[in-house]
Amino acid sequence: MSLIYRILQRWVVVFFILSPSGSLLADELGTAKTGSQPKIVGVSDEGQKVMKGIKIPSGYQIEQFAAEPDLANPVAFSFDEKGRAFVVETFRLHQGVTDIRGHMDWLAEDLASRTPDDRLAMMKHHEGAKISDYSKWSDRVRLLEDRNGDGKVDFSSVFADGFNHPLDGIAAGVLSRRGQVWFANLPNLWWLKDTDGDGKADQTKSLSYGYGVRVGFLGHDMHGLTFGPDGKIYFSIGDRGANVVQGGKQIGHPDCGSVFRCNPDGSDLEEFAYGLRNPQGLTFDQYGNLFTGDNNSDGGDKARWVYLVEGGDSGWRVGWQFIEYPNARGPWNSEKMWHPQWAGQPAHLLPPITNLANGPSGVAFNPGTGLGERLMNRFFLTDFRGSRSSGIHSFTLKPNGATFSLADNEEFIWNCLPTDVAFGADSGIYFSDWVEGWGMNGKGRIYRVFDPSITNSTGVSDTKRLRIEGMTHRGLEELGKLLAHRDQRVRQEAQFELALSKGKALKTLSLIATKNSSQLARIHAIWGLGQLSASHVNGALDPVLPLLSDSDPEIRSQAARILGDHRMAGALPSFISALSDKNLRVRFFAAQGLGKLSRREAIPPLLEM
Repeated sequence: MSLIYRILQRWVVVFFILSPSGSLLADELGTAKTGSQPKIVGVSDEGQKVMKGIKIPSGYQIEQFAAEPDLANPVAFSFDEKGRAFVVETFRLHQGVTDIRGHMDWLAEDLASRTPDDRLAMMKHHEGAKISDYSKWSDRVRLLEDRNGDGKVDFSSVFADGFNHPLDGIAAGVLSRRGQVWFANLPNLWWLKDTDGDGKADQTKSLSYGYGVRVGFLGHDMHGLTFGPDGKIYFSIGDRGANVVQGGKQIGHPDCGSVFRCNPDGSDLEEFAYGLRNPQGLTFDQYGNLFTGDNNSDGGDKARWVYLVEGGDSGWRVGWQFIEYPNARGPWNSEKMWHPQWAGQPAHLLPPITNLANGPSGVAFNPGTGLGERLMNRFFLTDFRGSRSSGIHSFTLKPNGATFSLADNEEFIWNCLPTDVAFGADSGIYFSDWVEGWGMNGKGRIYRVFDPSITNSTGVSDTKRLRIEGMTHRGLEELGKLLAHRDQRVRQEAQFELALSKGKALKTLSLIATKNSSQLARIHAIWGLGQLSASHVNGALDPVLPLLSDSDPEIRSQAARILGDHRMAGALPSFISALSDKNLRVRFFAAQGLGKLSRREAIPPLLEM
């Protein structure tokens, strides 16, 4: 169950006890009418005191990176390669974004809405002149910097503001890279840039519009912005639904949550997976597998850890939320659609890996440096429960056929109210703290948990130096060597830079993909060749085709994935042969590739498999 959903659950009771109409509480409404600045608590040592009660692993330390008034009500945050933090702050919770449970007489119309414009027309019809109340408060993006290097924020600015249209949701996603910022706030995916270095965005552009077709549940908004191994941006939306029109094509499902991907400039938007309720954080592991935590519906079901695959349907539809009798949530519960794989599951959906957490929100995967050997290849999932009995899970997965199963799970950081988690430029892991309660409190903190024994290690300092210096000045040979770097972020940046070199990098990537001793370097080279193919470099996929018979099953899997993604017609015989590969993951990607080739010859072997 999501952070914002749980906040509303507590507040909605108060609304209807104190206000028969279900409107905002009197003190909140009064504040809104005054036009005053958002409530932000002043400087105090409270964050330092609270920090002492946060449970962390033995041998680790915790320090406060930022606190109010430098930030307030943090929903999500992202570090760029220079260690600057971009934080999404909400001030529209109950003060600009409403919930259908406060307007149940709208429900039939709301479920019938197919576009954000339908939603706006419905709201205007019911609210009349009060529609202006939805624009009194703005969510925003804040920039935080540690300029003197002491581990604490000493510069804070409002990077972007003015997101207060009646259609705007609760902003909940941000991603930063090389001076560009992507910001998720339905009904738009935004692109922001500060060109003069004053800490404020002076360029703002909507990359796509059409997210949030209904009022729905508060907080079922856009989240999870992250770069994928293909150089595309991935992001999610809850079951407020989406209906985006791009290139004359309708993209998205209005009746469930989805995951999308697009180029950094917003082009080539695709719906990647759907059938989700409220997926928030998204993260890729070192092999390019995408995962999310999806929230439960408070109908006796449990939250889910989901492996997201292209075209996958996780089963949820928004109408089931309002089924109470005779069986709550209808087939979602009666057919056990939220259960991990079992013999009698509906055959059309992909089941979750496991039921994990109560309020999954932000998520991160250890990129490879900063937390020591014990925590390599682990996921970190925030679990917001509305009290300081919340925390961050740390867990690993193990292969299970073409999917995965949970290997182990531990309470890594506890006794806090985390909304998001990320890795910064220094060693350690950072998380944002909502601080207290369910409503906006004008407070917010970001803490860092780290292992002091490796803080000044060569691996950490090398990673930090490489990321700050960037990749633009490095030659092909050096970039190629960095594809084997210990840190996933360094490998990815080197891969992306090689992809920008287009034809010049073809030989470098080909040699690494076919002959390098590092498995991860080979995988990044394969992904880079896929990017070259997307840039129309002739022959970019030729080195990948023979890899379908490589001795390493993961290399065979990645080759099948990339050849399928780019619909290489010459891969048809190899794909058919790979349907009988002894490794089920190879079979999976080969089958997907055959689906994309759309050739009749593939039908009999697919049916046989």
